Amino acid sequence: MSEQTRDRAGTPDGRTKDPGGPAPLPDAPAPLPDAPAPVGDLAADTETLARHTAEGERLLALLPPRPERTDFESRRATALHDACRAARQAFLALHADAVYDALTAGRTLRPRLDELAAAASLRFPGLVPDAAQLAEERDRVQAHKEGRDIDQGLFFGALLRSPVAGTHLIETMLLPAPGSAAHLTEFRRSDRLELPSVLVERRGEAAHVTFRNAHCLNAEDNRLITDLETAVDVVLLDDRVRVGVLRGGPVTHARHAGKRVFSAGINLKELRSGAISFVGFLLGRELGYINKMNRGLLRENSPFGAVSKPWVGVVDAFAIGGGMQLLLVLDRVIAEEGAFLSLPAADEGIVPGLGNLRLTRHTGARTARQIILSGRRIHTADPAADLLIDEVVPAAALDEAAEQAVRDLAGPAVAANRAMLTLAEEPLDLLRAYLAEFAVVQAHRIHSPDVLAKAERHWARSRAGTEAATTGRAAT
Repeated sequence: MSEQTRDRAGTPDGRTKDPGGPAPLPDAPAPLPDAPAPVGDLAADTETLARHTAEGERLLALLPPRPERTDFESRRATALHDACRAARQAFLALHADAVYDALTAGRTLRPRLDELAAAASLRFPGLVPDAAQLAEERDRVQAHKEGRDIDQGLFFGALLRSPVAGTHLIETMLLPAPGSAAHLTEFRRSDRLELPSVLVERRGEAAHVTFRNAHCLNAEDNRLITDLETAVDVVLLDDRVRVGVLRGGPVTHARHAGKRVFSAGINLKELRSGAISFVGFLLGRELGYINKMNRGLLRENSPFGAVSKPWVGVVDAFAIGGGMQLLLVLDRVIAEEGAFLSLPAADEGIVPGLGNLRLTRHTGARTARQIILSGRRIHTADPAADLLIDEVVPAAALDEAAEQAVRDLAGPAVAANRAMLTLAEEPLDLLRAYLAEFAVVQAHRIHSPDVLAKAERHWARSRAGTEAATTGRAAT
């Protein structure tokens, strides 16, 4: 073994070598100098940022892929990323509004999150990951990624901190998603819309939205988030519909096979495999379909403001994580006897969406902390369930309870009053300020060592369970 190879691999007994002296390893790149401070001129600062981040990427490319790095090389990669991120933050601190104006033609265009990030990668090189970097990340499991999501989080966090850019971006995401108009035509023709993971059916004045991610207990993944935004758009755009109803469909999991389940929250297998999109899922769900349900749907050039309608949730079995977060924006929650709600995000290591913003309004501060920080489950028999669930009924009575809720909420003044309640409870500036910090914190959390380790353990347990079940079937 050559001395250079020995430095890369570690000591002969397999321990990673830690260079305690001042000299770097022979094959390690030199550290990246601090970027020059921005001068306040957009063009000049854009050029400086591009040069600095390009040098950082050049030095990063000299290192092995993340899973093959020694401890020292991992620290060097972290230092390179940190130096580039410090430059991006300094740039955005001065130019967030100017950047947004450049990307939206002075706020006359309405690019969605993914379109905005893609445009920024071309107009301001080095500010956010480009298409090639994102494509490379998509092919890696979460633990092997470089963490490009963090750079996207910094970008959107800076935009959302701005009252001008942030408000415009939130309003943009309240507009109908691409393709929703075509799906509305289909729904009006047949009173039924089948999407890959969601079914929408009109029954009188109600539109019933059913989650159909049966293979994973109706857990959330990129596909379900996209389909739910389309479904919510269709419900809000169809003037024959007065009330939306959400419910989980039957699942195929061995323990619950054939039974309805509301939602198991984020799909941890997908998170581990790197298939959960930061922009499309973790940020997009909050600014997209959930915010539309809460605040209403905007229509470009419409003089009538947002279209708001009441929503009913029917909880079979459980509403975990994102499922429970969803209940916090609904107007009526009905649960079967024995169901439970939980927000296990602290145990998983991530932030439970906007649960931290909204839960306290329902439960008060102390109970909210118990649920979010300690993972307390709220069962239907728990006195605290009255703060989150309007009605608990036997499973056989859920359909009738949902129909009664639709009748109760179909009145013409309900939509206007729920919109005013949302305005009082969650002013737009409060939402914007929370989302700005959430974008940054969540991007860091999904790449933190504890989250990666927990995702790997969950995946290993799930894989072992699947193998055991397969072995058992083969034996019989």
